[in-house]
Amino acid sequence: MTITTNPPKAGDVQVGDTLPELQIPLTRTFIISTAIASRDFQEVHHDHELAHERGSADIFVNILTSNGVVGRYVTDWSGPESRLKKVAIRLGVPSHPGDTLVLNGEVTAVDGPTVELAVRGMNRLGAHVTGTVTVELGS
Repeated sequence: MTITTNPPKAGDVQVGDTLPELQIPLTRTFIISTAIASRDFQEVHHDHELAHERGSADIFVNILTSNGVVGRYVTDWSGPESRLKKVAIRLGVPSHPGDTLVLNGEVTAVDGPTVELAVRGMNRLGAHVTGTVTVELGS
Protein backbone atom coordinates (compact mmCIF):
# COMPACT_ATOMS: atom_id res chain seq x y z
CA MET A 1 0.00 0.00 0.00
CA THR A 2 1.19 3.50 -0.77
CA ILE A 3 -0.27 6.88 0.01
CA THR A 4 -3.69 6.92 -1.54
CA THR A 5 -4.16 9.29 -4.45
CA ASN A 6 -7.86 9.61 -3.70
CA PRO A 7 -8.22 9.58 0.09
CA PRO A 8 -11.65 9.21 1.67
CA LYS A 9 -13.47 12.35 2.73
CA ALA A 10 -16.07 12.83 5.44
CA GLY A 11 -19.19 11.04 4.29
CA ASP A 12 -17.24 8.63 2.06
CA VAL A 13 -16.76 5.93 4.70
CA GLN A 14 -19.19 3.74 6.57
CA VAL A 15 -18.95 1.39 9.51
CA GLY A 16 -17.73 -1.96 8.21
CA ASP A 17 -15.56 -0.54 5.41
CA THR A 18 -12.15 -2.20 5.29
CA LEU A 19 -8.75 -0.69 4.59
CA PRO A 20 -6.43 -2.22 2.01
CA GLU A 21 -3.94 -4.70 3.45
CA LEU A 22 -0.35 -3.55 4.01
CA GLN A 23 2.52 -6.06 4.15
CA ILE A 24 5.84 -5.00 5.66
CA PRO A 25 8.77 -7.42 5.38
CA LEU A 26 10.73 -7.23 8.63
CA THR A 27 14.42 -7.37 7.88
CA ARG A 28 17.15 -7.24 10.49
CA THR A 29 18.12 -3.82 9.11
CA PHE A 30 14.54 -2.51 9.44
CA ILE A 31 14.27 -3.67 13.07
CA ILE A 32 17.64 -2.26 14.11
CA SER A 33 17.36 1.03 12.23
CA THR A 34 13.85 1.79 13.50
CA ALA A 35 14.92 1.05 17.09
CA ILE A 36 17.87 3.42 16.72
CA ALA A 37 15.72 6.06 14.98
CA SER A 38 13.29 5.98 17.91
CA ARG A 39 16.24 6.22 20.35
CA ASP A 40 15.51 2.79 21.81
CA PHE A 41 18.97 1.40 22.47
CA GLN A 42 17.84 -1.71 24.35
CA GLU A 43 20.08 -4.54 23.22
CA VAL A 44 17.15 -6.88 22.54
CA HIS A 45 16.39 -4.77 19.45
CA HIS A 46 19.85 -5.13 17.88
CA ASP A 47 21.91 -7.87 19.58
CA HIS A 48 20.83 -11.40 18.61
CA GLU A 49 22.91 -13.19 21.26
CA LEU A 50 21.71 -10.98 24.11
CA ALA A 51 18.08 -11.20 22.94
CA HIS A 52 18.44 -14.99 22.89
CA GLU A 53 20.01 -14.99 26.39
CA ARG A 54 16.98 -13.05 27.63
CA GLY A 55 14.57 -15.65 26.24
CA SER A 56 13.77 -14.34 22.78
CA ALA A 57 14.28 -16.29 19.57
CA ASP A 58 15.96 -13.23 18.01
CA ILE A 59 15.91 -9.43 18.08
CA PHE A 60 12.43 -7.97 17.81
CA VAL A 61 10.53 -4.84 16.77
CA ASN A 62 10.11 -2.23 19.51
CA ILE A 63 6.77 -0.68 20.50
CA LEU A 64 7.64 2.73 19.06
CA THR A 65 8.14 1.15 15.65
CA SER A 66 4.88 -0.78 15.96
CA ASN A 67 3.10 2.45 16.86
CA GLY A 68 4.69 4.27 13.93
CA VAL A 69 3.79 1.50 11.49
CA VAL A 70 0.15 1.62 12.62
CA GLY A 71 0.12 5.41 12.17
CA ARG A 72 1.68 5.08 8.71
CA TYR A 73 -0.87 2.43 7.75
CA VAL A 74 -3.79 4.69 8.67
CA THR A 75 -2.39 7.88 7.13
CA ASP A 76 -1.45 6.07 3.91
CA TRP A 77 -5.16 5.27 3.64
CA SER A 78 -6.58 8.55 4.93
CA GLY A 79 -4.26 10.85 2.99
CA PRO A 80 -2.05 13.85 3.72
CA GLU A 81 -4.89 16.14 4.85
CA SER A 82 -5.97 13.75 7.61
CA ARG A 83 -4.94 14.04 11.24
CA LEU A 84 -4.39 11.26 13.73
CA LYS A 85 -6.28 12.11 16.89
CA LYS A 86 -5.64 8.98 18.94
CA VAL A 87 -3.63 5.80 18.56
CA ALA A 88 -4.22 3.16 21.24
CA ILE A 89 -2.36 -0.07 20.60
CA ARG A 90 -1.54 -3.23 22.48
CA LEU A 91 1.39 -5.48 21.69
CA GLY A 92 0.99 -9.22 21.37
CA VAL A 93 3.54 -11.66 19.97
CA PRO A 94 6.99 -10.37 18.98
CA SER A 95 7.98 -9.65 15.39
CA HIS A 96 11.39 -11.02 14.41
CA PRO A 97 13.61 -10.70 11.33
CA GLY A 98 12.16 -12.73 8.48
CA ASP A 99 8.57 -12.12 9.56
CA THR A 100 6.13 -10.16 7.44
CA LEU A 101 3.86 -7.82 9.36
CA VAL A 102 0.43 -7.81 7.69
CA LEU A 103 -1.82 -4.90 8.68
CA ASN A 104 -5.58 -4.79 8.23
CA GLY A 105 -8.16 -2.29 9.39
CA GLU A 106 -11.88 -1.78 9.59
CA VAL A 107 -14.05 1.29 10.20
CA THR A 108 -15.86 0.83 13.53
CA ALA A 109 -17.41 4.29 14.01
CA VAL A 110 -18.02 7.45 12.00
CA ASP A 111 -18.89 10.86 13.47
CA GLY A 112 -18.70 13.50 10.73
CA PRO A 113 -15.07 13.75 9.62
CA THR A 114 -13.88 11.66 12.58
CA VAL A 115 -13.44 7.95 11.91
CA GLU A 116 -12.53 5.21 14.37
CA LEU A 117 -10.66 2.19 13.04
CA ALA A 118 -9.88 -1.22 14.49
CA VAL A 119 -6.36 -2.12 13.34
CA ARG A 120 -4.52 -5.43 13.57
CA GLY A 121 -0.98 -6.38 12.60
CA MET A 122 -0.34 -10.10 12.23
CA ASN A 123 2.80 -12.18 11.70
CA ARG A 124 3.54 -15.93 11.58
CA LEU A 125 3.16 -16.18 15.38
CA GLY A 126 -0.20 -14.40 15.57
CA ALA A 127 -1.32 -10.88 16.49
CA HIS A 128 1.68 -8.57 16.92
CA VAL A 129 -0.30 -5.37 17.41
CA THR A 130 -3.99 -4.63 17.86
CA GLY A 131 -5.66 -1.36 18.60
CA THR A 132 -7.94 1.49 17.80
CA VAL A 133 -7.05 4.58 15.80
CA THR A 134 -9.13 7.72 15.60
CA VAL A 135 -8.45 9.85 12.54
CA GLU A 136 -9.98 13.07 11.30
CA LEU A 137 -10.38 12.93 7.55
CA GLY A 138 -9.49 15.85 5.30
CA SER A 139 -12.15 17.95 3.66
